[in-house]
Amino acid sequence: MQETWRWFGPQDRIGLHEIRQTGARGIVNALHEIPYGEIWSEAAIRDRQAIIEADPTLGLRWQVVESLPLHEGIKLGDGDLSRIFDAYRQSLRNLAACGIEIVCYNFMPLLDWTRTQLAQPLPGGGSSLRFNMHEYVAFDVFMLERPGAADGLAPDLLARAKAWFDASDETERERLLSAIMAGLPGAYERYDVPGLREVLKRYDGVSRDDVRANFRRFLEEVVPTAEEVGIRLCVHPDDPPRPLFGLPRVVSNADDIAFVMDCVDSPANGLTLCAGSLGANPANDVPAIAARFAERIHFAHLRNVAKEEDGSFEEADHLGGDNDMVALIRVLLAEERRRKTAGRADWEIPMRPDHGHELLSDVGRGTHPGYPLIGRLRGLAELRGVIAAVNAIDGAAA
Repeated sequence: MQETWRWFGPQDRIGLHEIRQTGARGIVNALHEIPYGEIWSEAAIRDRQAIIEADPTLGLRWQVVESLPLHEGIKLGDGDLSRIFDAYRQSLRNLAACGIEIVCYNFMPLLDWTRTQLAQPLPGGGSSLRFNMHEYVAFDVFMLERPGAADGLAPDLLARAKAWFDASDETERERLLSAIMAGLPGAYERYDVPGLREVLKRYDGVSRDDVRANFRRFLEEVVPTAEEVGIRLCVHPDDPPRPLFGLPRVVSNADDIAFVMDCVDSPANGLTLCAGSLGANPANDVPAIAARFAERIHFAHLRNVAKEEDGSFEEADHLGGDNDMVALIRVLLAEERRRKTAGRADWEIPMRPDHGHELLSDVGRGTHPGYPLIGRLRGLAELRGVIAAVNAIDGAAA
């Protein structure tokens, strides 16, 4: 597998020379400064490539785009989208002209990945990301005051949420809001509570079927261009894989992924296999999902989660938690061998160690939440060891 590393561009507190020391060579990057719906020009793409490749001794290259984001109007199916679709198609053409062939994106309405704790203490020091269900409910029901938010909730969960809210002060509530907003990477817009309440109104009356139909339209509009220029699009699953704040989420399980793949049956319409996102749903068998859609996996995010009965989860060690990471890696490596045997030049699957614990000198460095240096380095080293062992065993057997 090709080892890659997510880098947030020149504003990232982790330098390219540090990334090279991890052993990763592929850079996962995006032009976060460009507003949603605008064209990524060939000049802007080449400028970023020049920064990444400025020191040839590092041997780094921009390998994967994460993400080429979708304008919210696409998810809403809102008005005349011809200009927005044209811009997305042109961005794909420009990326292909620069030699970048893998584009990760997501179809999560309004909000990206969501956590309630960005620095959950770990034994001996350090911290992890965590999603506390009672804090999420406290935000949704008592801070956001979303109509219907309490419907169907277990009484004990609602009581815990109310107890948290009653005991919290303004500082703690602001911390929770900041944690929820932190999943929007780069320079994307953040919301305060009234602002979030207002933008959520745009989805009033928008059903899950509506979002699915809008997703199908997006794929029908852009996949032919991706196929034409040699781009492999790969959708990222919902994180967490459940509706949030009344917003439908449509890439949360195997059936959802099958729907997306079937909308436009093309190798250019693929999957980012994110073990942590899918693994946060107890019903998801992540190695089985990987096996089912192996031919369409163009990119892999490898991380682990430890789940709790109320829906809470914590980001675990990469080889800890509930996902069988060895079984998952075995599936991915078997798919690589199949592609190589079939004569594909692009048989290797890029993977990155997704999210990591803040450890040692990570603490206080101010890196993007979930993206510290030491924590991800530890995860990459552990994953590298599993990959080497499985290759040695399964490769010899083959």
